[in-house]
Formats: sequence, C-alpha cells, structure tokens
Amino acid sequence: MIIDLKNKKVAILGLGVEGVASFRFLSKKGAEIWILDKRKKEDLDQHFLAEIEKTDVTFVLGEDYLKNLSQFAVIVRSPGVRKLSPELVQAEKEGVTITSQTKLFFDYCPCPIIGVTGTKGKGTTSSLIYQMLKTEGRDVYLGGNIGTPPLAFFDKLTAQSLVVLELSSFQLQDLHKSPHIAVMLMVTSEHLDYHKTLEEYIEAKRNILRFQTEKDFTILNRDYPATNESDVHTEGKIYFVSRERETENGCFAIGDKIIIRKNGNDQEIIETRDILLPGKHNLENACAAVMAANLAGVGKETIVHVLKTFAGLEHRLELVGEVNGVKYYDDSFSTTPETAIAAIEAFGKPEILILGGSSKNSDFSILGRVIKEAKNIKAIIGIGTEWERIKESFSYDKTNILLLEGARDMKTIVHAAAKIAKPGDVVVLSPACASFGMFKNYKERGEQFKEEVAHLGLV
Repeated sequence: MIIDLKNKKVAILGLGVEGVASFRFLSKKGAEIWILDKRKKEDLDQHFLAEIEKTDVTFVLGEDYLKNLSQFAVIVRSPGVRKLSPELVQAEKEGVTITSQTKLFFDYCPCPIIGVTGTKGKGTTSSLIYQMLKTEGRDVYLGGNIGTPPLAFFDKLTAQSLVVLELSSFQLQDLHKSPHIAVMLMVTSEHLDYHKTLEEYIEAKRNILRFQTEKDFTILNRDYPATNESDVHTEGKIYFVSRERETENGCFAIGDKIIIRKNGNDQEIIETRDILLPGKHNLENACAAVMAANLAGVGKETIVHVLKTFAGLEHRLELVGEVNGVKYYDDSFSTTPETAIAAIEAFGKPEILILGGSSKNSDFSILGRVIKEAKNIKAIIGIGTEWERIKESFSYDKTNILLLEGARDMKTIVHAAAKIAKPGDVVVLSPACASFGMFKNYKERGEQFKEEVAHLGLV
C-alpha cells in the first residue's frame, strides 16, 4: 500500500542510520517531518543532527518521546521499537498509520527483491547472493539488517536492478509484502528479550514468504522444524536446502558435493572442500545462496568462483591470526547456543573455546550435550554472568575438559588461551551469549579479541 506522504504529518522514531535515510526519503516526498528519539540532543549523532537542523523538522526528545502519537498521520517505526508497544497500539487504534522503513521500501521499490532471514546465517547468505549477482554483472544492491538502509540507495534503482535484503524479525514483524525470492534459513530460539514468545518470533519470520504469489520463489532449510514447516505459509514455488539429506527440488550438500536438483535433474556445483568458508553450518548458507542465485539467473561458473573466494563476514568465524602454530577465530557474532554449536562442529582440531556473556534467556541444554560429547574440546574459558548456567548444562565435573574461569578482560582471556594452546590447536571466541557487561556490543568484543591476538604476535 503506497501512502500519500505529501504534506502529511509524519513521525520518525529514532535518529539512527535508518532514521536519517527515512528522513531523506520523506523529505523528497514532501512530508512534514518530526523526529522522535528517547535520547537527548547532545547524545544524537552530531553529523546527522547538523544536516537535519537545516530543515524545518521538529524534534521531540527525551523519555516522553512516545507521548501524543495520535497527532500524527503516519509513524515510521524503527526496528528497535516494538510494533506491539502500548503507545503504538493505541495510536493505531486512533487511526494513525504505522509503517517502517522496510515497509516503505517494499511499497515503493521498482525492482525484484531477494529477502533473506533466519536466526543465524542471514548476513553471510545475503552477502554470498549479492557477490554472485555482482560478479555476474547484475545491477545489484545489498541492504537491510546487514547495515545499509535500503532507502539510502532507493534513488539508484531501476526496473532492471535487483536488491538483496537481510531481514530481521524486527523488520519483518509488520511486513505486508514478501520478496520475489524469499530465503528462510535456520530458525531457532532468539530475541526472546524482544518477542513475547517463540511463536511470535517464528510468525514474524514467516512474513518473508506469507504474501508471495505463485510467481514467486521460496527457499526453505529442511533441517530445522520451524523453517521446514513454513511451506504451508507461502504460495511461491518451494525449493528446499539441506546439509543432512537430499531434497526433491532444491540444493543439498551430501557427501563431498553441493548439488542442485530440479525436476529430477541433478547439477553438480562444487566439491565442498573447495568452499573457502569454514564450518559445516556454512554449507547450509552456501546451499541457500546457490539456490537463490540459480533462480535469479546466475551461471554455475560465477557461483563456483564466489564460493571459492568468499572469505566470510567480520566476527563470523573469522580467522584473525596464527601465532606459534595456533589459529585464532573471532566468532563474536555468536550470541546463541546454536552458533556456538556450529563453531564447535566447524573444526576437527583441538579446540579452546571462549564461552559466556550476558543473558538472552537462552536454553543451553543442547549446547551442553554437544560439549559433553565433543571429542575435540580441549579447554573452555568461561566468562560473564551466563557462564555458570552453561557450565551446569554439561556437568563439568564429569568431563576431562580444562576449565579456566574468572577472567575480567579480553587481555586476560586471550593470554590464558595462548598459555595452554599447542601448535595445531584452534582458539575460538564463540560466546553463545550477548556481550553486555564486559563489552558494549559484539563488535567491541570481537575487536578487542583481534587486538589482543595481534599483540600476541608481537611478544
């Protein structure tokens, strides 16, 4: 639904990167813009503030920024503001149109969209698809949850363009259109600090395919129940991906090959040993990217080239250094048990894990079982408030794993790992938890890890 924005009183919630892109877009549409933000003016990005203060925008700042929302015709919600927050629910009851940057982009976008969601892997998969399309010579743009607001490149788009969007549950929650190619990766427990229930979270994810037609395509991961069972929520043509079994129509990694199967015909794409990305879990992401690129018309030669050369995203099992024969991997983006499990399973060599952090209300029982049964875990450095719960999950007193506890900063953590590591070992920062408490965010946690590893090489 395209909203007539000219001369309408429009509130933008939050002056972050998305908020600024929304401001620029709405300015061109002739809207009367108000900026609402919980922060004080001195805490806002001063560069953005200087740009916006040159216009006739009205600011409402501080703790009461969500009061009197009924005065607006349209509210542009930022992902960090819950759609079901009482203030927004009341405003909608009083006739205010609640939208978001993602919704606006879907309404106005002149070209096909490839959307990717999942609990983990969506950034890597989106980037792989983008690289495949770009290498093929297509006019393609990458945005969404991965960092670039799609409205920021809106003016560059034509009918011949393609857009790849990484979409979080926050962005999907109130979506009323779905991408032409919808990719739904692994969906497990996540963001229960934002969503009231796991069911609400899963239903938000399913909006990526809920509004497709028979002219659209759906790519689902067969290996996870919530995703596999989402096939009944789309009218699109369905393709399944898997690293555990063959699929009738789709892409799978069985044995040592990735294969596309369409209508009973198999096409071998690549041997798995030739894929640069480490970890078995990345075979799922590779299969999803291969299937999406294939449906978008990318040739096999291009797909293979990207799989052989794409090294992955920062803070996602990123090899950051090798010191005295020991390889150090930054997987700070790991904030759930599932991603830590993937990091454990990614390596056969002796592994020193750095686990723990602040709470996201995660269930560590499966992670505990994996730790207990793993043959390659040499030691675990436990950190943060959640470490005690993780330790309980694998009955630490019944294992031969060396435990190191009590480290309060990254320097101590990395030096403790280096002290016990032998040539051929791998040290992996894959916390399975949020970073708050010891670090501002996962990026700072990863950057400090990299810095300390770099210092090891100088000693």
